[in-house]
Amino acid sequence: MTQSTDTTTAPATTQVIEAALARLDLDAKTRLLAGQDLWSLPALPEIGLASLVMSDGPVGVRGSGWTPDDPSLTLPSPTALAASWDPGLARRAGRVLAQEAHRKGVHVLLAPTINLHRSPLGGRHFEAYSEEPLLTARIGAGYVTGVQESGVAATLKHFVANDAETDRFTVDNHVDERTLRELYLAPFEEIIAAANPWLTMSAYNSVNGSTMTEHRPLQVGVLREEWGYDGVVVSDWLAARDTVRAIEGGLDVAMPGPHTVFGPALAAAVRKGEVAEERVDAAVRRVLLLAARLGLLAGAAPAVPSPRRPAPDDGTACAREIATRSFVLLRNERRILPLDPARLGGTPSLNPAGIGGIALIGHAARHARILGGGSATVFPRSVVSPLEGLRAALPEGTPLTWVRGADLSDGLSPASDGFTLRAVLRDAHGAVLAERPLPDGRIRWLAETLPGGADFDALATVELVGTFVPRTGGPHEFGTRGLGAFRLTVDGTTLYDGVHRPADADPLAAITGPPVSRGSVDLTADESVEVSLLASDPKTVYGSLRGVTFGLAHREPISGDDELIEEAVAAATAADTAIVVVATTETVESEGFDRAGLRLPGRQDELVARVAAANPRTVVVVNAGAPVEMPWREDVAAILLTWFPGEQGGAALADVLLGHAEPAGRLPTTWPGRLDETPVHRVTPRDGVLRYDEEGFIGYRAWQRHDAEPAYPFGFGLGYTDWEHEHIEAVDTRTVRVRIRNTGHRHGRTVVQVYVSPADRTTAGGPPRPDRWLAGFASVTADPGQTADVEIPLPERAFQVWDTASCAWTTIPGRYTVHAAHDAVTPTLSTELRITG
Repeated sequence: MTQSTDTTTAPATTQVIEAALARLDLDAKTRLLAGQDLWSLPALPEIGLASLVMSDGPVGVRGSGWTPDDPSLTLPSPTALAASWDPGLARRAGRVLAQEAHRKGVHVLLAPTINLHRSPLGGRHFEAYSEEPLLTARIGAGYVTGVQESGVAATLKHFVANDAETDRFTVDNHVDERTLRELYLAPFEEIIAAANPWLTMSAYNSVNGSTMTEHRPLQVGVLREEWGYDGVVVSDWLAARDTVRAIEGGLDVAMPGPHTVFGPALAAAVRKGEVAEERVDAAVRRVLLLAARLGLLAGAAPAVPSPRRPAPDDGTACAREIATRSFVLLRNERRILPLDPARLGGTPSLNPAGIGGIALIGHAARHARILGGGSATVFPRSVVSPLEGLRAALPEGTPLTWVRGADLSDGLSPASDGFTLRAVLRDAHGAVLAERPLPDGRIRWLAETLPGGADFDALATVELVGTFVPRTGGPHEFGTRGLGAFRLTVDGTTLYDGVHRPADADPLAAITGPPVSRGSVDLTADESVEVSLLASDPKTVYGSLRGVTFGLAHREPISGDDELIEEAVAAATAADTAIVVVATTETVESEGFDRAGLRLPGRQDELVARVAAANPRTVVVVNAGAPVEMPWREDVAAILLTWFPGEQGGAALADVLLGHAEPAGRLPTTWPGRLDETPVHRVTPRDGVLRYDEEGFIGYRAWQRHDAEPAYPFGFGLGYTDWEHEHIEAVDTRTVRVRIRNTGHRHGRTVVQVYVSPADRTTAGGPPRPDRWLAGFASVTADPGQTADVEIPLPERAFQVWDTASCAWTTIPGRYTVHAAHDAVTPTLSTELRITG
């Protein structure tokens, strides 16, 4: 990994930092460690320090607001990026997001998320890269390098073992030392060594009895002293609990500010003798170093001056390329893909009647699902849906019919289709402070960014009001999202008038929690009705968090699915090819909660089965950020996994379906056939503790010891051409060379994966290890008939284990078999290496 040059630790910079520190009194120093608001650290003009602005998130730069008025470039989900198996592409993603950060005045990007896919039920599965530490580290290092060589700081999160959402503020994850080192700490260690991210974020959870914001053995002993990390350790938002334990435990900045466990509370602790001022000074030095790196400290040269930043990149083109490179072709019977436009009716001479064509089926085919829920959410500048992408790409005259097929959700979703809504803000006397049209039923405003510049302190009520024109008649279900006092009225009927504020609510439940049903109203198709959701206690205040966040949710009549499915079957029967787009929703995949199961919501499985029975040329597009069960997978002609594909997902889908681009992705995580066959999936603590009893055996490592087989193994993926591994040889004890040939009929891309396994009693002995484990990989391209030779370095860590007796990495000497493979279960060629201790 090429690391950007950083001269901010030079003596001249150190002198500037020490001079600035010497000019600050205790109150100024502790204020700097508390933040000044939700997203920034304060400016200190007396030392020439400018304010430092942070922003979520991994797929786009939201900025300091959370509003469609400030849209963001929206890239595919992190799991999609990892499916490319290309650190260079991740680096490009980092660069274009840094461009966005500069455009929005953001200095720190709160990404990447490098927690592991321990369980497919993890609610933020889509926001992390992989089940495999090595793949996670390589993609993460590329991303961090791209961000920081562009003059923006990246943040590794969430340190550490924050692999599920259930009870995330209170859960104590019990992880043995060896597992913690070899799996969960490993990506942090490698990325810090390779790319030196300028921040690391402490997680909400505890590990082995200590909450992470206070975990001195990990944040100081491992991160600082062992790894030599010089960056800032910032808390996850609202994660810091105790002033003394946090500063002693290695936390530098407690966010959000200004009312946190630092600031005045920290100054008071110093004056009482509970904290040595030297601890505060050490944290302030790291914050000043961060500011120097970003060019925010007068007298210190930035790490990346503007002339040295990479040339501007086309963000839209980047989003489209990442999407096409991430799509994983799981099935392609009779090589139905890529589709032949001539067969579909695009050539009049071949189809004079204009019949056949494509039946595009599914709610998500028209209303694209491009990202997961929670803090990673951004508002895209524009979205290309699958329907729009295909319409633009197909030859003129190609029949293309869209039908809904089935309700996407088996629960409430944000009010959108058929709703025309606006928000009305009023003061205590009923006077209107501001009004704003809304794209859907979600309201998320910070106190400083209320519509029309409204005064947060003067705000008394917010009414979400408008009309709804139902597409189908029958009982329509309505609900609310958020905390507070609500009155919900639909067509003159009051469905709810009360207060929703559970005692045990997650502090961020107003943003991330699922909607609550409030009742149903019988409505007539195509007849407009009035809708009102009045929040008479609209303010969300939790510590330093101040804003307005609630929403209106809706669900169409369930009985309407019968008619929709029959309509889809009829369309599929009349078409040459049926393309069914199935998807999850933000009530299934989101921050704040874990998934209850892996089934697709609603009756989508039934929809696919019925369409496949009607048309043997059925292609299923799976629009999900994490594994889903596919009970129909052997009954359809093709399956294309598109993850959450970002704003250009529909254009990328058309590129791949029509053969303009190849689906080059490989699975970064194992896909089980059924949840009950998955070896590791529990995410719910017992008595506050979640035990990682599986130790180091998660993902493909666990499946090796399991009786059942997954639906699709780690590393799996087909393409539009064929590949053969022809030769493997050891270049030296740390490098292998693999020759691969494109035996198909078109240019293609594949991933050469290299796994290592013990080959004698010495290497097979000792502590338990997987049958084989990933040691390296490379993305290669070749034209038909051509070969490509690729050298793949094998890290020393591939032959080591963490020895708990000596508290050190120990090489296991002896003979190892090195396998070239298409995926974790399909090795093709092998050679041997002898490793000495």
